[in-house]
Amino acid sequence: MSRLTVYEDTKPGVAVFDSEEPGAVAAELKKINVGFERWNSPVHLAADAQAAVILDAYRPYLDALMGATGAGSADVVKLTPEHPQAAALREKFLGEHTHSEPEIRFFVQGSGHFVLHEAGKVYVAFCEAGDLIHVPAGIKHWFDAGAKPDFTALRVFTDTSGWVAHFTGDDISKRFPVA
Repeated sequence: MSRLTVYEDTKPGVAVFDSEEPGAVAAELKKINVGFERWNSPVHLAADAQAAVILDAYRPYLDALMGATGAGSADVVKLTPEHPQAAALREKFLGEHTHSEPEIRFFVQGSGHFVLHEAGKVYVAFCEAGDLIHVPAGIKHWFDAGAKPDFTALRVFTDTSGWVAHFTGDDISKRFPVA
């Protein structure tokens, strides 16, 4: 089940908000301009479906989303525990960073934690299959799918150069481990 837990950024372990209710999660994230939705998609794919099959199956949803956000393209990111670089890829996303364009992800299968650091708070958004999260450009965040990452997600973007991570150098992600 999706979940949002919020902490003061100086008080790890002391939650000021915690909910698994999608409407409450969306309302709390909206306070920092982050979008969150649950999609009740009728799409059902095999776990080993190829990227092109996934994109084709979700094309109607992607077209509507890209039109609404002004994004220009989408791709599929898939990470499994068997991936030879799973540990290195996980480590890459654990440092707090920003992007020059929005980070929009829809979880097709599996799960992961988007952790957002904004306005003196840390927002731990546990996203799973069916969740869409829209993190605006410039929001400090990190992502953790755990020691054995297992997820498939659609990424939506305007310009792939916007995906370059600009690391803040803050070690806050070490003070707020999530997986």
